[in-house]
Amino acid sequence: MKQKSDIQRLLLVLLGAFVMALNIRIFVRAGDMFPGGFNGLTLLIQRTASQYLHIELPFSLINLLLNAAPAVISFLYIGKKFTLYSGLMIVVSSILTDLLPGFEITSDPLLISIFGGIINGCAISLCLFANATSGGTDFIAIFFSERKGIDTWNYIFLGNVAMLIVAGLLFGWDKSLYSIIFQFASTQILHMLYKRYQKQTLLIITDHPQEIYQTIRDNTHHDATQFEGVGCYEGQEKHMLYSVVSADEAKRTIDGIRKVDPAAFINCLKTEQITGRFYNRPND
Repeated sequence: MKQKSDIQRLLLVLLGAFVMALNIRIFVRAGDMFPGGFNGLTLLIQRTASQYLHIELPFSLINLLLNAAPAVISFLYIGKKFTLYSGLMIVVSSILTDLLPGFEITSDPLLISIFGGIINGCAISLCLFANATSGGTDFIAIFFSERKGIDTWNYIFLGNVAMLIVAGLLFGWDKSLYSIIFQFASTQILHMLYKRYQKQTLLIITDHPQEIYQTIRDNTHHDATQFEGVGCYEGQEKHMLYSVVSADEAKRTIDGIRKVDPAAFINCLKTEQITGRFYNRPND
């Protein structure tokens, strides 16, 4: 099983690397976009060196150098296998970006920014599903999500906007503003597809509290708190379980609860932030 899991992770990482490199060649460079993150910073450095210093720098060299320090931090604090798979993603996507041929699908900058952003978000999500990242700011996002227990992708988006303002000052505001649309579309796809660091609160009213608690434990490794009450309509004693789970675990957990007690009343609430001990699945 472990070998099968490693093969799945490897295939997802390689697919994510290919999709990201292809996206850069087809959409990003065709529209002169800056996609945010270290890929965007790499393209910004490339374009600055070319336009102002008349030096052509390879994408792979710049991107690997920029990712060196975040990769070391990830190796020490997030996970060794997580970092190795992420490193593979960075190396393969960087090399493919230099090697893959580029061709133009459309010259409309709005279409490029929207669809390029969607594909970029899908490529990053493929890596995250494999417990890896596309490098750079993704390392930073995962690090703070692990430490603070919150979804940090919107903060990374704000950092990317700051970088795009610099790009606007150097190369004109049209491409920079379209790049912000690109990055916004990418961030929304990430929010929609990858929910590990989003939290949901489950309030479950049931006549089978122990069986449902065991279901929560088996599905998520999270604890629950039991409250006693009385149903006002029937005047009968009721049990309520309170638990917070990751958003990507919520549906599986609710389905399990339904099998144990089809009559259970379940209220699922979006949770913005929690403090205290909360179990996070290891990245390795």
